[in-house]
Amino acid sequence: MQYIQEYRDTKLVKSIINEIHLTTTKSWTLMEMCGGQTHAIFHFGIDQLLPDEIELVHGPGCPVCVTPLELIDKALLLAQRPEVIFTSFGDMLRVPGSNTDLFQVRANGGNVKVVYSPLDAVKIAQESPDKEVIFFAIGFETTAPPNIMSVLQAKSLGLKNYSLLVSQVRVPPAIRLILNSPENRVQGFLAAGHVCAVMGYKEYFPIAEKHKVPISITGFEPTDLLNGILHTVKQLESGKSEVFNAYSRAVNESGNPRALELIEQVYEECDRKWRGIGIIPDSGWSLKEKYSDFDAEKKFEIGHITVNEPAVCIAGQVLQGFKKPLQCPAFAVECTPSTPLGATMVSSEGACAAYYKYHRNNYSLERDKDE
Repeated sequence: MQYIQEYRDTKLVKSIINEIHLTTTKSWTLMEMCGGQTHAIFHFGIDQLLPDEIELVHGPGCPVCVTPLELIDKALLLAQRPEVIFTSFGDMLRVPGSNTDLFQVRANGGNVKVVYSPLDAVKIAQESPDKEVIFFAIGFETTAPPNIMSVLQAKSLGLKNYSLLVSQVRVPPAIRLILNSPENRVQGFLAAGHVCAVMGYKEYFPIAEKHKVPISITGFEPTDLLNGILHTVKQLESGKSEVFNAYSRAVNESGNPRALELIEQVYEECDRKWRGIGIIPDSGWSLKEKYSDFDAEKKFEIGHITVNEPAVCIAGQVLQGFKKPLQCPAFAVECTPSTPLGATMVSSEGACAAYYKYHRNNYSLERDKDE
């Protein structure tokens, strides 16, 4: 608890905020890449303490939010099969597919279980040899090592009834997509510390150099986030574009060697579709051919599915920083946490969920004003 309090120390927070105000002379748009950062920023009121010249926009750093609708529909099809126990983290159960969600499938009799680790799913497979156990392996680089460990554990145990439905995505290609867009207005990035704890941050150097944007790796406490914002603004004000590690207590340049070895052993890069965004080249991982027995899509021959997003939902534009949730006509009207149109309203890391929790009154005020 002592260490948490240090990173929330009021005097230190005020000092960094004051320095940000003194440093800022121009308008700058920064993007935090992780939904956890977005929620921390709103929870601690950081967005209210920054100079008016600094605008924060919210990136596609929520794995639940970017899991494509087609894959959700595949999960729903698999979860309804009588021989399947479908396992997942809890935040995926309310993500809407084309017609339903995993909660409803479970209510209708599907064997859907919430687990806290993919290794829990392996244990279920051990205890249920007459069932096919599938784990919904979503996430950014952070979740890759435990997902991989579940495959290696199942292999070592000789389990033939365990597989992954993989939706593993990578941050750097998403940053490049945003920077290459003609609509981009992001001038600096706050990179997610937990991703970099696994991967390091070598991949960010060529991005910063090519696109002339500063990138700061941050944690999730107030001083972590503010320190990252301060160093990003300092670089922008001085015309620099470097990678700065504002989370050195948890992150180093090279990442976690053992985790990187596991990723290299089991995964290979692939193109991935991101919900609301489309296909981003080399933005994901899939299981290598030698581990294809653990690939649920191949094992159950789930073919190609084409579906359309709800037309009124602007989640894709929110995830790329083009718009904010308050600009969506469905926000807090048709789309609420109880009746979500998109994953950004469902996920605990979703930008729309953050705005609904912390800023929906602002939307009501603006709507009343317009009327």
